[in-house]
Amino acid sequence: MKTALIAGASGLVGQALLKILLNSKHYQKVIAIGRRSSNINDAKLSEQIIDFDQLSSLETASPVDDVFCCLGTTIKTAGSQEAFRKVDFTYAIELAKWAENKHCQQFAIISSVGANINTSNFYLRTKGEMEAAVSALNIPSIHIFRPSLLLGQRDEFRFGEKVSEIMMRLFNPLMKGRLRKYKAIEASDVAMAMHNKTQHSIDGVIIYEGAEIG
Repeated sequence: MKTALIAGASGLVGQALLKILLNSKHYQKVIAIGRRSSNINDAKLSEQIIDFDQLSSLETASPVDDVFCCLGTTIKTAGSQEAFRKVDFTYAIELAKWAENKHCQQFAIISSVGANINTSNFYLRTKGEMEAAVSALNIPSIHIFRPSLLLGQRDEFRFGEKVSEIMMRLFNPLMKGRLRKYKAIEASDVAMAMHNKTQHSIDGVIIYEGAEIG
């Protein structure tokens, strides 16, 4: 069995994925890194409270096979474009480089539908640049997930996202064909896809959208 490492286990997808990993028969150990404890008591779980600015110096008690990056914020929550980019680009890339240096076999990360290195949209351009940087690393299997709006119970109330969630639930049935990738998706479905897709040995960079996620 394998050892998994997850970053961002306090977020919407991360919380769901951590529980899935702990219940998975494929992993004998799960290492969760973050700024605070998950307060989960499980024999398989090892938590390390870290400063993400010092991510390159992270050491684990046992070799890691699969790395799951669920780090992410919004420009509004972060307070500025610079602070947002630090989380969604810099920290994500540093974690991927760590996985490369530690010879991890798989790296799975959440991006966004519409991610594009050439777009004028700052958020989507940052995601596109993150994808390009991660894809250039020497990791056997890289899994990039591009969900649309994430549905689920958040710890913090975001008025704009709540309104968007209500609207997307109404319009989801109309999202067919080429529009299907823009359907809102349950965070738990993204988490399950991240687990399931990494149980197949596929080399290279694989990007998942729409129905490929859930």
